[in-house]
Amino acid sequence: MEVFLIKALQLILSISLLVLLHEGGHFFFAKLFKVRVNKFYLFFNPKFHIASTYDTWVRKLFRMKPEVVPTKENGEKEYIGTEYGLGWLPLGGYCAIDGMIDETNQKLTGDPKPWEFRSKKTWQRLLIMIGGVLVNFLLALFIYSMIMFHWGESYFALKDMSMGMEFSKQAKDLGFKDGDILLGTDQGEFKDFQADLYRDLSTAKRADVMRNGKKVSIKMPGDLNLLEMMQTTPRFVSPYIPSEIDSVMPGTPAAKAGFAKGDKVVGINNYNVATWTQFTNVISRLNDQMTDQMTSEDSLKLRTVMVAVNHKATGKTDTTKVVLTPDMMMGVGMTSLMSYYKPVTVKYGFFESFPAGIRYGLDVLGGYISDLKYVFTSDGAKSLGGFGAIGSLFPATWDWYLFWKMTAFLSIILAFMNILPIPALDGGHVLFLLYEMITGRAPSEKFLIYAEYVGFGLLVLLMIVANLNDVLRWLGVM
Repeated sequence: MEVFLIKALQLILSISLLVLLHEGGHFFFAKLFKVRVNKFYLFFNPKFHIASTYDTWVRKLFRMKPEVVPTKENGEKEYIGTEYGLGWLPLGGYCAIDGMIDETNQKLTGDPKPWEFRSKKTWQRLLIMIGGVLVNFLLALFIYSMIMFHWGESYFALKDMSMGMEFSKQAKDLGFKDGDILLGTDQGEFKDFQADLYRDLSTAKRADVMRNGKKVSIKMPGDLNLLEMMQTTPRFVSPYIPSEIDSVMPGTPAAKAGFAKGDKVVGINNYNVATWTQFTNVISRLNDQMTDQMTSEDSLKLRTVMVAVNHKATGKTDTTKVVLTPDMMMGVGMTSLMSYYKPVTVKYGFFESFPAGIRYGLDVLGGYISDLKYVFTSDGAKSLGGFGAIGSLFPATWDWYLFWKMTAFLSIILAFMNILPIPALDGGHVLFLLYEMITGRAPSEKFLIYAEYVGFGLLVLLMIVANLNDVLRWLGVM
């Protein structure tokens, strides 16, 4: 429960910051061009049957009413400022700009007023619409730059991984062998083990490896499916990390079996194990079978495994019966790259950090854009995730480095997704404004309203699918 709360808090804080600044970008340009902003809200505040309760005390805590004055036209009172508020539904936020057709569903009546969005010049409306995207994009680059300045850039150089990598059957069929050290492809040298490595291998015509001290080139097809490479078990390639126990948690099955730090797991049931990747693959197979178990007896039988361990203290290998926990855990901490290799750390001065951060951010954006083609496949649709999937990306303990890195990633993705030419998104408004600038004719209000409905419906459908995938993964169906 504690892990869930930490992840949830990080997600809410990150999303709140990004939404606040995104809407602030629209707000800034609207005020710059003297466009009235009726409401500025962090989170949504839909009026359900509990609206009266919301108005009585929550609104008093979190809402600031702008000044009310008589209008010049007929003496009636109206708001001339902005209503700032905090909604109760943490799914985003909004900036209600007067005289604009958007998700706030305001009615446009009469002739355009000087303070309305629709009365402004096209280029001014364009800047108001891209303000949020611009802020999110610049924010991401700024955060990446500050990460470079404060923490520097640390990575494990592939060329230094003397134990090499282990490969899937698909990779071995292409000519790779366990223990090969990846050097690069015809597209360039590899720096570290990141998603870019998979992307380069998926489109490469040639891959270079170091095998037994000699450089070997392997012919590649150039059109490998990136999702299959990363999502199949085992993955196309993983760093070779021996199945050496780093720690044993008290009271766990491993502790009861007498396992200790430095021991090596060499087998589970009838499967030989040499690396943690192989260990995880065996446990994953057992976990898949768990969904078919109908009784507690069947579950207990499946969780009872024979584990072969080579003990560091004696050098002997013993096989012990171990009953895994209901969530298929043995209770051991695994060694990692940090256990065997020293990371390369590059430090940047304040001014040096900006070009480094910008390069990193643009590389992240480029990788994300190149992967979008997989969204339109069946496997890609299944890989979509909602708030649960996003929240799971945050660390289980509070880590400011990982928090800011994840926030920067979400910011740059939010910027890109919002600029897509889809009605109801900023990019949809930009598309219609560009059409007006080119043709000199603005789309009719009726068309814009219907386009907004269609775009909003698509977004709601996408959100439902993404969050439904989260639920199905949690239930073990996907």
